[in-house]
Amino acid sequence: MAAFAAAGDLIARAIRDRVTPAATIEVGTTRGVQWRAAFGALTYDAGAPPCADDTIFDLASLTKVIATTSIAMRLVDRGVLSIDTPIESLEPRWRALITPGGDRPTLRCLLDHSSGLPAHVALYKTAQTREAFLDQILALDLARTPGVAAEYSDVGFMLLGFLLERAAGATLDAEFAPIAAQLGEIGYRPSRHLRPRIAPTERDAWRGRLIQGEVHDENAFALGGVAAHAGLFGTVASVGAFARVVLSTYRADTWLARQATLKTFVAKSQVAGSSRALGWDTMLPTSSCGTLMSPRAIGHTGFTGTSLWIDPETDVYVALLTNRVHPTRDGSGIQELRRGVADAVVRALAG
Repeated sequence: MAAFAAAGDLIARAIRDRVTPAATIEVGTTRGVQWRAAFGALTYDAGAPPCADDTIFDLASLTKVIATTSIAMRLVDRGVLSIDTPIESLEPRWRALITPGGDRPTLRCLLDHSSGLPAHVALYKTAQTREAFLDQILALDLARTPGVAAEYSDVGFMLLGFLLERAAGATLDAEFAPIAAQLGEIGYRPSRHLRPRIAPTERDAWRGRLIQGEVHDENAFALGGVAAHAGLFGTVASVGAFARVVLSTYRADTWLARQATLKTFVAKSQVAGSSRALGWDTMLPTSSCGTLMSPRAIGHTGFTGTSLWIDPETDVYVALLTNRVHPTRDGSGIQELRRGVADAVVRALAG
């Protein structure tokens, strides 16, 4: 579409510069899709299949907002738990530390990344079962007192996932299934017949093969492909469908959540110096959303090269999926691409 030519040019240039071999983008509003396009090929190899609208990507940490945060909202709406449920009431082995305000750490600390747990630990090297993962997380030393500072933590979200499963009495993939049914091609552990449509990620020395159709994140892989921090695969259309229902939930109750619950989850954390909400990140002019979205914008990125930003002020979303970790995670340029594309889209929509 001509209006989005500048954004398309940025993506095409990034592919030529080998930032990523493949990319899909969708821009839309609550009214529907404004632009959807695909660029490049699934790999850099000569004759590689072209990327298409229905190419499936490893969504990486978009799992945190599309699956885990959504599951948490729905459990809150069902009265199963509260964001102020103390962690120790779901897991008695959690350290019973007191925050400076005198409160015990709650699920809120895990959702806004202020739990004090470290950012990343290679648990997959020593844990092969979900029970072993939980045991090792609970044995980790905290970097700081919960609730006083935010550090983005995959480990914290893994713990959150175990607690949500315990509260729901069901696995994350089972809890996500009714959400996925509303969105299209999205879910954990894609079937083997979909593999030709899945963008490969890294040539992984640990697994000794090119990763295609299995989750890139090692901890999520060791957890059987179903985790709270990573594991989802999906098309850009499914991510766009999710963004539209989020925008709609800002205005009224939807099948995803109650309006009041969403507004609680997207409100910026009160943790000093943090841009985090509950699950979501919020707009900063230095972040991957660029400089032109409103201060109300929420979003998230994924290590494999995925991103989603939603701006309720202007009723717009931008979903950009890439496999920038192919053939190796050592590439650069994805942050500049995300920022440039987001700004180009906002300019196009402004006329």
